[in-house]
Amino acid sequence: MTTMHPLEMQAIAERHKDLLEKSNGKRTRLLLLWVGAALYLVSCWWMFSISDVLRNANWSIAGSYLADWVSYEVRPDLEIAPDGTMKIDYGKFSPLGQNPAPSWVELERDTVQRTAAPTPDTQTSQPKTSSSISFMVAPTGKDAASTSTVGPAHSPGPSSEEVITRATVSLGAGTNIQIADKLVRVIHGGETLLANVDGRGETIPEGPLPDWAIQKRPGEKITVSFGTRGWAEIDGDEISIRRRFFGWANFLFDTNSPFFGRSASEVIALITSGERIDPSQSNLSLAWTNILYNAEWQHLDVWTKLLQTIVMAFVGTLFASLVAFPLCFLAARNISRNSLLNHITKRFFDFLRSVDMLIWALFFTRAFGPGPLAGISAIFFTDTGTFGKLYSEALENIDEKQREGVKSVGAAPLAVQRFGVLPQVLPVFASQSLYFWESNTRSATIIGAVGAGGIGLKLWEAMRTNSDWENVAYMVLLILLVVFIFDGVSNALRSRLMGAR
Repeated sequence: MTTMHPLEMQAIAERHKDLLEKSNGKRTRLLLLWVGAALYLVSCWWMFSISDVLRNANWSIAGSYLADWVSYEVRPDLEIAPDGTMKIDYGKFSPLGQNPAPSWVELERDTVQRTAAPTPDTQTSQPKTSSSISFMVAPTGKDAASTSTVGPAHSPGPSSEEVITRATVSLGAGTNIQIADKLVRVIHGGETLLANVDGRGETIPEGPLPDWAIQKRPGEKITVSFGTRGWAEIDGDEISIRRRFFGWANFLFDTNSPFFGRSASEVIALITSGERIDPSQSNLSLAWTNILYNAEWQHLDVWTKLLQTIVMAFVGTLFASLVAFPLCFLAARNISRNSLLNHITKRFFDFLRSVDMLIWALFFTRAFGPGPLAGISAIFFTDTGTFGKLYSEALENIDEKQREGVKSVGAAPLAVQRFGVLPQVLPVFASQSLYFWESNTRSATIIGAVGAGGIGLKLWEAMRTNSDWENVAYMVLLILLVVFIFDGVSNALRSRLMGAR
């Protein structure tokens, strides 16, 4: 291999200066591009304070929310009286049913005698008056005696009451909470937290708090976190415990169903060969009714709202396609030669699609009230503008030779569009409509959250409670399933229309 002499290289460079200048210019542009991208990322980092966000983010809350999606809580609340005795309550809608007695809660009970405070006997006797101003005169004699309202105090006898004197709640893996004699002992991760409660609202810890316990101010409640097993709040007059279990509680049958608490084999046996629980219907019909009208999961209502979302997306997309189809011919410059008409139609499309679908949903919710009609109208307005732009651009990019060929045989203008234009653009129109139909199924969920009906509104209601995250996960999975199905159907139809195998 021979090397080129520097003078020869200089001669070549002088003869082909344009090649060297292009190469240098390309390297300069590439360098400027990388510098611009780096400056943009740095400005975004500074403008949105990414470092502060990452430093102050509470990742434990995000983990707790994620755990709530795949688990449920049992919530025993222990109310502490000033004398140290306790009462337990699992809440009105406990997943354990009407009379919960879980094995992980151990209680020691006792009967105490309580005496109610004395109550005065009231005997009211109003004197007869002969004047409308007699109330201004102090009663005397018999009248004074007749107006006496307070009699001798009545002291009811003592009554017996069953109370809890000691409670031990186990949360698994060596974590438990013990309450007795106004002293709360929490054992978790090999550490022990002791806290005194007075039965009136003040909580005083003994010693420093572990890392898993938080007390914002002296005397206020102490919040303890046990990770995926749950958490608890220690207040002066109440201990609120939240134990978390993996799974979705009572997904098929709620606590009011006669099938609640039965194993799968017992339910199947009752449905197939058991005696009728309700004489008016079969056990199979009763079980199906209990599933549909499950008070905790509301399956029938959720499925109905999901169907509303699907209908909203379909009807809104269909009407938008039908309206945009004739208007796109007016907007296409190669079809309609009137420049003023082209301009007006395109600006109309810009107006419709420049307003976001969510804004249209808010407007129509105010106009029509909450419901699917507002959602359909929002999808219709937004997609009419989008379809009009896409359809007109497809028309402007057609092969003019096919249209000229039909026109050369003397066909009428309508026939020219029918046979020279539509065969080229109809597959494109249908493909775009199918894509937006699948996309609007997701969009209908979002606009439903602002009152436009469908499953979006129900999803937002479940999120607002901040305690029904398993219901949120259930609806999200249903939405994902519908989107996956529609995506597959849409892709298959588009492939058939575009001629792909």
